[in-house]
Amino acid sequence: MPDIPNTPDRPTELRHLIAGEWVDGEGAEARSLDPAHPDRAVAVYRTAGEKLLDRAVTAAQEAQPDWSAQGLIQRGLVLRRAAGLLADRAEEIALLMTREEGKTLPESRAEVGASVETLHYHASRARAADGATYPSGHPDEVIRTLRRPLGTVAVITPWNFPLQIPAWKIAPALLWGNAVIWKPASDTVAVAAAFAQVLADAGVPAGVLGLLLAPGSVGAALVAREEVAGVTFTGSVAVGRSIQAAAVPRGAKVQMELGGHNAAIVLPDADPAVAAADLVAGAMGSTGQKCTGTRRIIAVGEAYDALLPELKHRIEALVVGDGLDDGVGIGPLVSVRARQEVEAAVEQALSEGAQVLARAGAGPGTDADCFYAPTLLAGHPGLTICHEEVFGPVTTLVRAADLDEAIRIANGTRFGLTAAVFTCDERAVRRCVEELDAGLVKANAPTTGSELHAPFGGLKDSSFPAPREQNGDSGAEFFTWSKTAYLRTGTPARSRS
Repeated sequence: MPDIPNTPDRPTELRHLIAGEWVDGEGAEARSLDPAHPDRAVAVYRTAGEKLLDRAVTAAQEAQPDWSAQGLIQRGLVLRRAAGLLADRAEEIALLMTREEGKTLPESRAEVGASVETLHYHASRARAADGATYPSGHPDEVIRTLRRPLGTVAVITPWNFPLQIPAWKIAPALLWGNAVIWKPASDTVAVAAAFAQVLADAGVPAGVLGLLLAPGSVGAALVAREEVAGVTFTGSVAVGRSIQAAAVPRGAKVQMELGGHNAAIVLPDADPAVAAADLVAGAMGSTGQKCTGTRRIIAVGEAYDALLPELKHRIEALVVGDGLDDGVGIGPLVSVRARQEVEAAVEQALSEGAQVLARAGAGPGTDADCFYAPTLLAGHPGLTICHEEVFGPVTTLVRAADLDEAIRIANGTRFGLTAAVFTCDERAVRRCVEELDAGLVKANAPTTGSELHAPFGGLKDSSFPAPREQNGDSGAEFFTWSKTAYLRTGTPARSRS
């Protein structure tokens, strides 16, 4: 694999990782672009097709038994080496991430750091117990459980966290002895190739990790393969449901995170300045391209008028520009298509009666196709934008008469990923924890952000009834089958002739 340059003078030529070798694709030529400068290609490659998919599946099937036989501790050491290598290459990969995905350089550095910690965390799980023991009714018998890998698993990841989401899926999959075939999003293939190189250099054996840079049709073909025993996916509801329909009927395990329309409730007793800082961070951070982003701010009673000037001040002060430039807080959206989708959603909201309350100013060079100024809308629960996920730096401020109405509004979508409440009232916090339809509820903190050792996942259309992500126990539960053994000591008596 060639070194991936961090300069705009030439794009890097990418290949696919198959059976431990970097090989050319057989499909059409494709490229990933710098969203701050859409005329510049970051990487070029020929896409993978059915032939490379067949080779990746065969290599995974052949390599997985030996990888499983190495044992948890040896596999954990490989992940630990990968964490060290990723830390050594942190600045290179952070620069690459900003050029390819668009987020600011500080955000990219934070993502690389979180991914290093994810690898260390799962490496440490190698020395934890991998089963449980139970008493038996027989005095010479012990009952214990064991975990065994699924075999070959498919990992399909999005572009918005091109390193961290793959890390929290791939690390536990490898730790528990599976082979992984990874299809990353086409917008961030260079970051994916850099991470695959880290894992290969750390000692993941040939065939145990396959990387396919390919369109969605190849992802669908991968999911449909009988050899694939598990699929972990983060992306849209539509694609997630198609994966469910293809994988579940044949008995494969499925783990999905499918987006959100996250609400933050602000009660009158909350400090409006403190709440506004967290709300703007949750809504606009990473250019609003987070599944956990704050899409609706529900202000109860007097909180609306107290909160509005604080929100306006912070949004209008945001600096929009190239994520590599000093002082920039909001980078471009990932693509022209993404900007068009956000723009269309806002225009529809305005046609339905929404109003613009605040908008960040345009910085130098932000007239390019991928930039969209962070925007605060005044709206009501009936707006389309208050129900359908908009993946960009836009949030809507909504009034509620009381907490009862606020909870009803918050729950009034098909999503249920995260939610937040800002208040000093402990009873209100307890009510929100119990009554909000969200897999993650936070008090006096943004809807974004989570700890890697705690379970992460949503409710309703935001997820699928399967073990959660990030948490080590959840990873073990999803990426293994559990066996129960009845172990009786002593020598069986010989039969009498």
